[in-house]
Amino acid sequence: MAHGEQYAAEFGWNTEFEALVARIVAGFAADHDPSRERAWLAEMDGHRVGCVFCVHKDNETAQLRILLVTSDGRGHGVGRRLVAECIGFARAAGYRRLVLWTNDPLAAARHLYLAAGFTLVDEAPHHSFGIDLIGQSYQLDLVGDGS
Repeated sequence: MAHGEQYAAEFGWNTEFEALVARIVAGFAADHDPSRERAWLAEMDGHRVGCVFCVHKDNETAQLRILLVTSDGRGHGVGRRLVAECIGFARAAGYRRLVLWTNDPLAAARHLYLAAGFTLVDEAPHHSFGIDLIGQSYQLDLVGDGS
């Protein structure tokens, strides 16, 4: 719900986005491998201010999903910490790469991804969540030799 509310208020996205996030969370809750998949909720002063999921994409690839830092959580390093936890977990779980898909208006998230070493590997226009967007795919190699 927090995703839907925040993205509607900040970017004008419709309820399709909240529905997508709900499907991701429900799928994770119903069936995930704790040794290869994890979710983090960030709290400050007893209330939730962020989350991120690390899920299995294939045997060598994990996917960072549904990163969110609420407006009252911003400016405290919450996003940086969530991304770092996801990367560390993916590396420790034996994945060779970590990928993610995002959209061009999410500049703060993009800054976090680039600062963590992700590289943009693809962009494509699409119409989703009630507006025209540019989808962006990023990748981070988790092994030292870049393979």
